[in-house]
Amino acid sequence: MSQTEQLRKGMVIRHEGHLYTVTEFSVAQSGKQKPTVHIKLHALHDGHPVERTLAQLGTLEEVASEIREMQYLYASGQDRVFMDTITFEQYTLSDAQLAGGSDYLVEEQNYRFLTIDGQPALLQLPPSVAIEVVDTAPPAHAGGGSSVLKEARVASGLKVMVPLFIKSGDKIRVNTGTGEYLGKEH
Repeated sequence: MSQTEQLRKGMVIRHEGHLYTVTEFSVAQSGKQKPTVHIKLHALHDGHPVERTLAQLGTLEEVASEIREMQYLYASGQDRVFMDTITFEQYTLSDAQLAGGSDYLVEEQNYRFLTIDGQPALLQLPPSVAIEVVDTAPPAHAGGGSSVLKEARVASGLKVMVPLFIKSGDKIRVNTGTGEYLGKEH
């Protein structure tokens, strides 16, 4: 099987001593030249995106990984504590290890983690989360069809721009990719 056929989104590879997940790949060919495989990677050690060609990577060394459910328990300073829902083992992860996902964590909710050798390596956030508004200006009425927004702080500390009718204590749905308000939870 060729290296290109081995590639798949989400696979974990080792390159120059570091672990990466494949986020995207594409094959480009112009004229009679040999095709070039462009690969977008996510570095697990620092969370940065990396782009390489298959030729630059050389032989792919796939690393065994699995998806595990873990419950978010609480924040401990700059760290977050999770519990494996099967083994009940607890893991303390730094904000850097969560790659910006700590803004969307809700206590006692379950989250998916990519694990390598039984250790959590990458938080896989859902596309959106429901989270409680803890502080915002009082609700107001701006007239029909208005798109005026105000700032609200949610339980995780993230600040989100919300419509004027949202009040403290409301649960809202937030896009985990953009941090944008998606709607009010009922």
